[in-house]
Amino acid sequence: MTRRELLALGAGAGAFCATHSPLLSAPSAPTAPVAIARCRTYNNDELVAAMTTMFDQLGGLGRIVRNKTVTVKLNLTGSPALKFQGKPLGVTHYSHPNMVAAFAYLLDRAGAKRIRFVESCWATAGPLEEYMLDSGWNVRKLVAAASNVEFENTNALGKGKKYSRLKTAGGGYIYPSIHVNHAYEDTDVFVSMAKLKNHATCGVTLAMKNCFGNTPASIYGDDAGEDEPNENPTSGRGSTCHAGKRQPAKIAAPELDPTSPREPGYRMPRITVDVFSARPVDIALIDGIETIAGGEGPWVKNIRYVTPHVLIAGTNAVTTDTVATAVMGYDPRAARGTPPFVNCDNTLTLAEARGLGTTDLNRIEVVGLKISEATYRFG
Repeated sequence: MTRRELLALGAGAGAFCATHSPLLSAPSAPTAPVAIARCRTYNNDELVAAMTTMFDQLGGLGRIVRNKTVTVKLNLTGSPALKFQGKPLGVTHYSHPNMVAAFAYLLDRAGAKRIRFVESCWATAGPLEEYMLDSGWNVRKLVAAASNVEFENTNALGKGKKYSRLKTAGGGYIYPSIHVNHAYEDTDVFVSMAKLKNHATCGVTLAMKNCFGNTPASIYGDDAGEDEPNENPTSGRGSTCHAGKRQPAKIAAPELDPTSPREPGYRMPRITVDVFSARPVDIALIDGIETIAGGEGPWVKNIRYVTPHVLIAGTNAVTTDTVATAVMGYDPRAARGTPPFVNCDNTLTLAEARGLGTTDLNRIEVVGLKISEATYRFG
């Protein structure tokens, strides 16, 4: 090789590096789209029309659910006895029964083989159907909305023979794996149906934070067994997950670092990412038609009833939550100390750091309403 040939080769290599080096910033391809729709009531026809349009904009519901088992995690947080201003639970902090029935109808029409609704019901391992009845639901109407509908209270072993152990992304922030009811593994498609709400500890509670409730109280609850699960839990997860005062039952993996901060604002965002990463969401569906601002339920002071009149959906929970946070009037990448993450670390950016999705609005394709058209300031 002559010196001239060597120089020419070096110039070519330099040109290649200039255009292909991973150290150089280049525009990234857009992520899966997030749909926003205007929906003013829980009227069945309006719900079905709005959601049909949204899923068509996302590429069609059938391509995701046809001939598959679909598990839908509801948001029924707190006791059914706790109401805000005497309003029905579904217009404040619970999933609305009409929203659930309309979605079941759409899943059935799209060819879902089996539809399973799940939730870790507050302080009980009893049947989910009974919990729904206590919450004022017409369960027969829900069953009639689609064929082959099932229910599972995932607060304990339920109808399964054993718990499922699911590994967390990147080895986990708090837990290397999570033990959950079989329903979260025994499914083809997992849906997180959330409310558009603030959260007293985590700032916002959307599709990702809704997955915090995947953890069974039988293992992660205040009265969980020391060695084996307590199959009749009657408490929440404050001691284990929120404050870290105890480890989960020994059937599950202990914390990676028992000396890490015990502060809820540190722990809960990280546990949320761990649980969500262990059972990723295939469809994130967020109800912002009627809801509350200022907290996740009536036990939080200074909450208020609000009517954003929007629905938000996507196939990546991080990007969907990012858009939803922006619709609430916040910066999705805000640092701790900035609303809505005043007293906590940002769950969204923690998930992004694990490679679970982007929080960069410039990389997220929004279809339907623009964020500016849908914005309803929760602050």
